[in-house]
Amino acid sequence: MKIFLVGFMGCGKSTKAKQLAHRLECPVIDLDAEIVQLTGKTIAEYFAEFGESGFRNLERETLKTFNYPETCVVATGGGLPCFFDNMEWMNENGATVYLQMEPAALVSRLHNRQKRPLIKDMDDEQLLEFIKMKLQERDPFYTKAQIIVNAFDLDAEKLEDELKAKHKLA
Repeated sequence: MKIFLVGFMGCGKSTKAKQLAHRLECPVIDLDAEIVQLTGKTIAEYFAEFGESGFRNLERETLKTFNYPETCVVATGGGLPCFFDNMEWMNENGATVYLQMEPAALVSRLHNRQKRPLIKDMDDEQLLEFIKMKLQERDPFYTKAQIIVNAFDLDAEKLEDELKAKHKLA
């Protein structure tokens, strides 16, 4: 089974994907890392050169054409579920998990902002307002996930248990 982790930047998608993949003894795929490898550019560089729409098109293409192993854990970009039919595609092609987190907790985790084009010039107060606004926009997409978990202090064992309960994961 393919397991897609979705949620706002800083919620722990990449970290939890690695931990869960280790527990399940399967590969982990980080779609942002795949885009960097594919283009030879950082996400920030790609954004700067091609804009958000160019990035979102490449992100969609990468999501849908990647040669996924039968069983794997996939860390998605924070905005990926909110564009095109990406969330529906992930729901049809695997299990989706929304790693939900409160805005203040996300601010406290987003220290190195230079790598993140949407927030690179924000102070904590601006970031908090931005996160609140973006979560309001994105929650209708994120909450289409088959499993919604509170990502604050989430451990991979609990995440695995949720998947077993809801998806008959072996």
